[in-house]
Order: sequence, then C-alpha cells, then structure tokens
Amino acid sequence: MSTYGTSAQHAYTVAPKENDPYKYQVGFGNRFASEAIPGTLPYAQNTPQKVKYDLYTEGINGTPFMAPRHENQSTWLYRIRPSVAHKGFTPLPDNPDLEACFLPLNPKVHLSPTQLAWHPFDIPTGNEKVDFVDGLKTLAGNGDPTLREGMAMHIYAANQSMGNKAFCNSDGDFMIIPQQGRLDVQTEMGRLMVRPGELVVVQRGIKYKIGLPDGPSRGYILEVYGSHFELPELGPLGAHGLANVRDFESPVASFDIDQSPWNIVYKLGGKLFECKQEHTPFDVVAWWGNYVPYKYDLEKFADVGSLEKDHMDPSIFTVLTAKSKTSGAAIADFLVLGSRWDVATGTLRVPYYHRNCASEMLGMIYGEFSGRSDDFAPGGFSLENGCCPHGIAYDVFKAATEAELVPTRVFEGTLAFCFETSMQVTVTDYAMKRSGKLHEHEPTMWDNLKGQFMNHIDEVNADLKAAGLPQLGTKA
Repeated sequence: MSTYGTSAQHAYTVAPKENDPYKYQVGFGNRFASEAIPGTLPYAQNTPQKVKYDLYTEGINGTPFMAPRHENQSTWLYRIRPSVAHKGFTPLPDNPDLEACFLPLNPKVHLSPTQLAWHPFDIPTGNEKVDFVDGLKTLAGNGDPTLREGMAMHIYAANQSMGNKAFCNSDGDFMIIPQQGRLDVQTEMGRLMVRPGELVVVQRGIKYKIGLPDGPSRGYILEVYGSHFELPELGPLGAHGLANVRDFESPVASFDIDQSPWNIVYKLGGKLFECKQEHTPFDVVAWWGNYVPYKYDLEKFADVGSLEKDHMDPSIFTVLTAKSKTSGAAIADFLVLGSRWDVATGTLRVPYYHRNCASEMLGMIYGEFSGRSDDFAPGGFSLENGCCPHGIAYDVFKAATEAELVPTRVFEGTLAFCFETSMQVTVTDYAMKRSGKLHEHEPTMWDNLKGQFMNHIDEVNADLKAAGLPQLGTKA
C-alpha cells in the first residue's frame, strides 16, 4: 500500500521535522485547497459533470446549510470511491465503558459533590491487543448527542495500531490529547503526527485511523456535541495572544491506492456500528474547504496574566472554546496550564478558594502540579463539579502567604490542562466502580484552615471602639 501526497503549489507549509514526517498548512478556520495530484481540483466549480481522472465528488458539512457565512463549515472531497460504496451497517457489541447519555435518569451515571480524582489509567499489556477504538473509556460528561448539546470526557489506552480499520464519530468532535506515545492520525484530508504536548481535533463525521509509531499510548479526549471548537475572543488583549492563528496546522491532501477489505466503525448515539467495504476510506486525491482536522502545539501558547496585582481569572488560559446555546456559557473550554512567569505584586499568587459555576476537570501530560490534595500524576484526572467548594492544600496556601514576592517561574517542566463546562457533569460507572483508579480528595488537607480571625479579637474590638461601633461580644 502506498501513500501519495504533495503540498499545494505556492502555498506556505510547515516542513517535516525529526519526529514528524508530514507537511501542514497553517491557520485556524481557513478555507484551504489541497491536491495530491496537481490540476485535480475542478476549476471555478464544485460539482462538474465529470471530475478529472473519473474521481467522485463528495461533500461533507459540519454546520447547517443556512448557517451564517462566518460560521459555515464544509469541505468538498474528490475521491476514488465515494463513502456510500459499502456493504451496509451492523451493530457491534456494546462497549460497557463507553457512555453518551449523561442525564441523571440514566442509571449508569452518577452525581457527586465531592472532589474526585483518578490515578493514571492502565495501558494494556501482554497478549491483549487493544487499538484506539477498543481502548475508549468514558469518565464523565453532560447532555446527550441526540440533543446536540453537551460534552463527554474520555480516556484512551491502546497498544495496537488500527490496521485496515477506520473510525467515524457521528456524535461530536473529538479533541485528542496524547499523554504517552505519538499518534499517527490518517484522515480523509491527509495525515497528522501528534506527540504528547500537542492536541488534534477531528470533527464529527470525518473518518480517520490511528497508528502508534512509539508503541503503547495513553491520552485524554474531550468530545463536544452540537458545536465546534473555536478560538476565544481576545477583547482588550488586541489582535494577538493566547493561541495564535498561525500555530494551528492542517494536513495536505494524500491518498492511498488500496482495494483491500476495510472495516469502518461508526459511533452514533454512543452506540458502535460497523460497515465493511472493499477499498480504503483514505482515497481523497484533492479537497478544499474549512471543515478540516487540525493540530496545535500547546507549548506555543502565548500566556498573559497580571503584571502588577491580583490573581487573574483562569479564562486567560483558554486555548479553544465550544459555545452552547446560552450566550456566554460554553459547552466546554479547553485551558492549558504550563510553565510561565509569575510577577504580581502584593497579591496571593496561588488560586484563591472558590466555588465556580463551571465544572472543572484536570489532566496532566507531564511534570508535577503542586497544590492538589493528593497524588496528581501524568495520565491521571480530577473533577470538581460546579459550585462545589475546592482549592489548594493548606500548606500551599500558607507558603504562598509568607513567600517573598519576587519574579518566579511556576509550573516549570509541567504541562497540564483543564476542561471546563458551564454545566454539571455526571460520572460514569466505569470511572466510579470499574476503573480501580478512583480516590476521593482527602478533606483533612484543609483541617488547618482555622479561624485565625479569632486570634485578633482584642485588635478588632479596639478598631470597632475607635470607630464608635459595638464591640464583639457586646449588644448594640
């Protein structure tokens, strides 16, 4: 089997690197044009009567036809055989660890006000062969894909490439974040190599397969129903900062000549179905559009923060957001937490104790993350549901109140992230009962948060007396 691919002529592309053999087109939300054989794209139309080389025209759209122009997402594909050339669908056995309905009426999901955490999830070993699709396990989420509103948090753990097997998620967009081992992602629009420290987004309805060039791999997945990821507004920051547009990379057209049997696995309403076909799904010779997978290097994130005083809201770390139907509330935000300078004057630099309306889910790719209540390690996970009180350990708080406030590097050698959603999330049976990795945050970490105010009663009463106000312990 051979892959044929070239970059578009006269277009700027990112050159291959030592750990990444592929070229990429750059930009976020662009309408790209790419052809593996020069002259394949039709001239000045999308559906000619006959496409060059007798290719078939196929359209794929990620938004309704009547969506405003600036929101419309679609791509035209010119391929050797269309996707309809298959032998029909059959249901696959249920994956008991895969969940899509997070409504409380589902007996397989649970609500918890307690801070929850999970030790790193196991990667399959020995003779058990598990590919990316087989290794999907759901931890938490909200909504339901049939309602076109909500999100899901999955992990994957795999030790085998997918071979002649492809995956198509009809429920939502997958943001895949490898924590261990690179992913060789072959999509209909071309190929992407994704290492730990990068993310890749493959949108709803696009077929792809994942190879494991470094052997066993583990990572995180954020799935959103009903909308797509976009860059957050910058407001007073101006035109640049946070995740910059030119740092997103999309594939160039490449294709296989392969007429051997293939299995395509579709996820629909959380259920898995399979269709068989006698040809590769990766036979797109040319394409153009803006409904295209992309990857992003999290280490390129341009941090902003307070240069003088007070702790900034965590929204300044937002890489991508997926809007809900409620203005100003996201289905999901993806935030990156990495090494940076901390220079604020006269302020508590660590996160203050809080009760966010958002639900927070943290994962870590590498390094150490201080202030958690227990072992928070790469490949692990934690959850705080909306409006449930949480925050750093007492020891971390105490050290921060007494530290000399000099310019300091924080999270050096660490890359962590946060998924936030405006909605409450429920937790799956797998995460609560079967993973064997669950451990609740230990509340004794806050036992030393005593009412130190009581040590200042005499001082307080003196100030109240001076102000002509009743002293504590007396009646007005």
